[in-house]
Amino acid sequence: MNRRYRLKRSTDFERVRRTGRSFPHPLVVMLVAPNQSEEIRVGVAAGRSVGPAVVRNRAKRLLRAAMQSFLPDLKPGWDLLLLARKPLPEAGYWKVRAVLEMLLEKAHLLMRSTNESRLRE
Repeated sequence: MNRRYRLKRSTDFERVRRTGRSFPHPLVVMLVAPNQSEEIRVGVAAGRSVGPAVVRNRAKRLLRAAMQSFLPDLKPGWDLLLLARKPLPEAGYWKVRAVLEMLLEKAHLLMRSTNESRLRE
């Protein structure tokens, strides 16, 4: 994921955690909060409950890779925080991508429909 799309500062992470709307799934929790810019920013986190450092880093890489394909189709002006859950590292890329698509649709952040996304690939 390009660095310009990343949520970096801890104050931004805290703001999204405090004020954001939560969309849970057994693999990942997505928190969504509006921001003051016209860009979409995504933060990724994995706590120690996910596993040791190697496993947490794999989970974060997996989330970033799956999110990358959705970035051009997201509504601008939002901050997203993706929190990995314990079973995420065992899930494959396509499973994580499908979960993220479902959560983004639930949050009404995708500017295209599901059928269009399947035709595009």
